[in-house]
Amino acid sequence: MLVDFRPHTRLCATRDAVDFGATLGPVVEALGAECTDLARVRVVADWLQYRANFREPVTVRPFVAAGATDADMAHDPVPKPPTVRDDDLELALDVRRCAGLDAPALRDLARRAIRGSDHVPLEGWGRMSESCIWGFNALYWQALDLWEQATGRSYEQALPGGESDARNRAGARELIAELFAAWDRLAERNALPPELYVVELGVGNGTQAKVFLDEFVAADHEHGHEYYRRLHYLMCDYSSYVLELARKTVAEHDQHVSSFVLDATSPRTALGFLKYKVFLVYISNVYDNLPTDEVAQLGGRTYGVQSRACLPRPAVDELAATTGAEPERVPALVPKLLRLGPALLAEAAPDHFGGVEDAVAFWRRTWAALRLEERYVPLAGLDLYPLTPEISGESLRPLLEAGADVRMHVSNGAVASFVDTLTLLHPFGTLVCHDLFVTDVQAYRTRFAGPGKYDGSVVNWVNGTLLAHLGRRRGFEVAYAPFAHRDGTNVVTLTAHVRD
Repeated sequence: MLVDFRPHTRLCATRDAVDFGATLGPVVEALGAECTDLARVRVVADWLQYRANFREPVTVRPFVAAGATDADMAHDPVPKPPTVRDDDLELALDVRRCAGLDAPALRDLARRAIRGSDHVPLEGWGRMSESCIWGFNALYWQALDLWEQATGRSYEQALPGGESDARNRAGARELIAELFAAWDRLAERNALPPELYVVELGVGNGTQAKVFLDEFVAADHEHGHEYYRRLHYLMCDYSSYVLELARKTVAEHDQHVSSFVLDATSPRTALGFLKYKVFLVYISNVYDNLPTDEVAQLGGRTYGVQSRACLPRPAVDELAATTGAEPERVPALVPKLLRLGPALLAEAAPDHFGGVEDAVAFWRRTWAALRLEERYVPLAGLDLYPLTPEISGESLRPLLEAGADVRMHVSNGAVASFVDTLTLLHPFGTLVCHDLFVTDVQAYRTRFAGPGKYDGSVVNWVNGTLLAHLGRRRGFEVAYAPFAHRDGTNVVTLTAHVRD
């Protein structure tokens, strides 16, 4: 049996330290009682910093035998080397919740997980990036006004600290100073274009755009080159509701602002006319909200992590009681919710929902109860795994094979967005992104990086090492630094520009 106990700082903490023996002992007892071959079991203990997430305190992840995979992960004909370890299952613990349980309760949870959870599936097994959790994520942004009405707070208030780290005047002034310096150099050579483009992906309520534009006007008056007259600020977001809020916020700058509804994973679809023309692309807390797969290198073999969304049986019974539906009919209401949204769902199913408020309540209860079951499936080969439609999984090889066992996010959506956005940059342009980045593969071996739930949306830490690797292969210098304008935040700043 292999045990990977990851919350290292909690083991050594002076306050609220994790009791290793008390947490692991009952689980090992349950494994001994339920499993015939402990040599083929892995135990992974994580401290889940997201109180709202998709995991039970104790979860089982089976290993699917090679040859028993889905069509996109076919049988690997290459013989296993002697160093490859075969496991039957992985038992995953959330130490944060397990530490508060007594030994009998923890032992009972482990036994029930090993015997099989009493969950109702909402979908079949598949890549995590294709799970319906991303349908919930999209619905959150599409129907954000209804969610906010129900909760009585804006989505920014759900963030740690109650606001985005992007809303910072000192940071805006630094970006503007760097822009002016680049434009001055081009102007000296008579190479400055007549139109100066700045793009923001993921505008939120428009506060960041207003801060930037207000500071831009002030700096331009002081500078005296009338760059504001030539400025075109493009606000881009997935949600038309969010864009409408943002347009109202920046109304005094409306002559210089345009807005675009677009998919952040393919910004060039809407902004292709700006290829090689944009001097600044500004992104904040977008990449961590985009679909991602996970892959793992365990015991000498490479696996894809498949998942399926499900609901615990008690949650299904509760949803049935509140909607007047039979329990077996509840799962069918979920895809209708994701396809129609709560407003149309209330019209389409009046027998179950008295109005929009009831449909929103169903949405929120379902989201709160939603869980992900996971399993490991052998990958036939990284070169056959599509990281994005244009990029193969071969780019993951140096990260996966850099040392000990590791499981990591692929950040498919972030990779697609990042690579697509680089093509928009002017040779003197810069991409600046504030987000939750894992900047060292080793960090995946020591901490939980998602998925978690932020209000009604999904959050995963982004594989920054992979983004840097792909950016440098395309001729860009990619760097990471702690967010400079607030202490105690997990946000990291990525910058990318054409390599000198």
